[in-house]
Amino acid sequence: MPGAAEALNRLSEARATRRPCAPIRGLLPAGDLDAAYAVQSDWVARQMVAGARIVGRKVGLTSPVVQKQLGVDQPDFGFLLDTMACPADVPIDIARTLQPKIEAEVAFVLAHDLTAPVIGPADVAAATAYVVAALEIVDSRIAAWDIDIVDTVADNASSGLFVLGDQRIKLGDLDLPACLMTLRRDGRDGRDGQVVSEGSGSACLGDPLIAVAWLAATARNHGRPLRAGEIVLSGALGPMVPVAPGDGFHAEISGLGEVRASFTGGTL
Repeated sequence: MPGAAEALNRLSEARATRRPCAPIRGLLPAGDLDAAYAVQSDWVARQMVAGARIVGRKVGLTSPVVQKQLGVDQPDFGFLLDTMACPADVPIDIARTLQPKIEAEVAFVLAHDLTAPVIGPADVAAATAYVVAALEIVDSRIAAWDIDIVDTVADNASSGLFVLGDQRIKLGDLDLPACLMTLRRDGRDGRDGQVVSEGSGSACLGDPLIAVAWLAATARNHGRPLRAGEIVLSGALGPMVPVAPGDGFHAEISGLGEVRASFTGGTL
């Protein structure tokens, strides 16, 4: 499909040059998610040829507010590569991104494959080794975040980077929908600063387990099921927040602990 090749090249050039590009939705059939996922898959394949390794997936568009904003009625997903993982104690060079925003999430680390014909929240819970607090740095290669569902799917679900907390929590009786999230932008003196986002597990399709069950079934249907050892970012618990050079962020999720990220580098 010529349009798909052009879409992939446009997004790849935006990444390489660090110059956001025009939307790609006009290059693909209107609303064709299969075509968009094919572009995403081709980009992931290019990264693997270059030496990257798939370490997990992310669920996007889990917020009903964002779904309504984009005129969609379902989430989407993207791949997590080892090149996207950032240690919590090492400042992130903001030049690795184009138009970064940050959000706090629950990350699942799987102990077992999820390949059954029917996958529900209980199956996800049984397959989970542990959960951790996480920060996802979402990023769009589309200028000014002028995206619809086709744009973001083709652009690997607007994935950027991610940071995992170091407190590994067994699900047990943890009530994920009731977990409260607070995200603060730290003060320049290093102290915890202004609250910039708040939410709870219920903001993620009602329950992060539901979001991961949707992903597991969808990934299986696409021929790339979730496997033991993979990380799953289950979706934002509150609004995204723009990131600027010099920013530091500190998220707390009740029952899961905290996770931090800081950013260095020049102007975007």
